[in-house]
Amino acid sequence: MQPLNDYKGIFMEELLEIGKIVNTRGLRGEVKIMPWCDDPGVFEELEFILIDNTPYAIESVKYHKSFVILKLNGIDSIESAEKYRNKTVFVERAMLGALPDGTYYICDLIGCAVITDGGENLGKVDDVIKTGSNDVYSVRNKDGKQVLIPVIDEVVREVNIEEKKIVIKPLKGLID
Repeated sequence: MQPLNDYKGIFMEELLEIGKIVNTRGLRGEVKIMPWCDDPGVFEELEFILIDNTPYAIESVKYHKSFVILKLNGIDSIESAEKYRNKTVFVERAMLGALPDGTYYICDLIGCAVITDGGENLGKVDDVIKTGSNDVYSVRNKDGKQVLIPVIDEVVREVNIEEKKIVIKPLKGLID
């Protein structure tokens, strides 16, 4: 684990939000986390998480319904755990390893320009909506108009995170 001082100046681009502490659990200081990742099992692979730029070693991981229950080193009572309610939990991007081809972190998609294969700029991604069957990119143009783009192979042709650009082939009626 890196010393605390190493995290004070870390760039936010190097950190990923992976959840939010929504409550405490038990008297020993466990925290209940709403995970924001596709696979909550990733918590079992982590040595520590960051809360307010402070690293906390993970002592144990449990699951309850759709929540992750963590016991963190240094948080040993319900009173000390209570201080972390509603805090966002971060990890270093490098701790999660490489993503499979064709998958992206939501934070990397936000702000990407969405351009049709004909060259029309539709706006920028401002949200990614999880629907269960496929994701949907919420795109806003400069006038604030929203266009919803289904993330399916027939529509999304290219995602280039480095250039902050997504090229789509709109289905008939998708834009109008």
